[in-house]
Amino acid sequence: MTDLKRTPLHATHRALGARMVDFGGWDMPVNYGSQIEEHQAVRGDAGMFDVSHMCVVDFTGPRARPFFEFALANNVAKLQTPGRALYSCLLNDNGGVIDDLIVYYFADDFFRVVVNAGTAEKDIAWFNRLNAERGFALTITPRRDLAIVAVQGPHARAKVWQAVPAVQQATEALQPFNAARVFATPFGDLTVARTGYTGEDGFEVIVPAAQVEAFWQALREQGVRPCGLGARDTLRLEAGMNLYGQDMDESVSPLDAGLAWTVDLSAPRDFVGRPALEAAGSRRAFVGLVLRKENGKAGGVLRAHQKVLTAAGEGEITSGTFSPTMQESIAFARVPKEVQPGDTVQVEIRDKTFNASVVKLPFVRNGKVLVA
Repeated sequence: MTDLKRTPLHATHRALGARMVDFGGWDMPVNYGSQIEEHQAVRGDAGMFDVSHMCVVDFTGPRARPFFEFALANNVAKLQTPGRALYSCLLNDNGGVIDDLIVYYFADDFFRVVVNAGTAEKDIAWFNRLNAERGFALTITPRRDLAIVAVQGPHARAKVWQAVPAVQQATEALQPFNAARVFATPFGDLTVARTGYTGEDGFEVIVPAAQVEAFWQALREQGVRPCGLGARDTLRLEAGMNLYGQDMDESVSPLDAGLAWTVDLSAPRDFVGRPALEAAGSRRAFVGLVLRKENGKAGGVLRAHQKVLTAAGEGEITSGTFSPTMQESIAFARVPKEVQPGDTVQVEIRDKTFNASVVKLPFVRNGKVLVA
């Protein structure tokens, strides 16, 4: 049996009594006792997640910008101010999603990317291939000397400022999903980004691995609750955020995964996968579902791979869960393009069919339920 990989906070999770699971080859906390309480802490106060299994990769060299203009489906020409960030898909030649990632621009010769844990080796190999084949001559450096802590919730920013006062003034102006700053602190140089995966305010903080345990403890002392992968999944699903490997993969176009907004086809630039995307176009709709209650009761819980029956043909749930915020069963589904918000569809659950309402994503954002 292959040993599971461990983040620098592994011993801390064990000491806190976390229930650990194999997550893509990493030994990770799924919860610290109550997944529901962890979910509610993020929606109502502040919670934190160890996401150090994700990989930071630095790209340096004078042709870094043209490299990313070619490598990514979103357009890094949007990144003109140092510290700005961009969410994008990394596509293969067929227009399928190799990974979804965030790229940070710090200088024309220095970009930083955070990739998913399960795809990190594949992503880095792909980047190296593009770099070599196209002669960009970049230096590509995986940074396993760095850890990542996501602090999320309506009080997350204030509690980070209390734990690390040096970051407050300069981060008050950071906007969601578009900016990061680097600070010299007692915990080393921190890269603080106003990004996240929960639909709440907060930061994702890149920390020297040697200092991350002290940083985690400083946040705990300010009342930030440790949260595991279980709450992270229900939070991101409520927030309408895709999970790689469930909602998209190398066989799925971003245009069929609700990610058309991350693909820039307007600028006259060549990028990997563009010809395939333009040839195929969008073939499926990506929608939210809410399971209807009958006689005040739900007939089950929506889960991945359940069949969706519509007047225009069959679809499939890609992710599903019971929403702690809404107290209803919710899901993402890939369905025929004719299906629209407001429609009623049927979902097969344990050889029975149940009605579900089609809704526009997201379900919840900034603690507020957005669907009727």
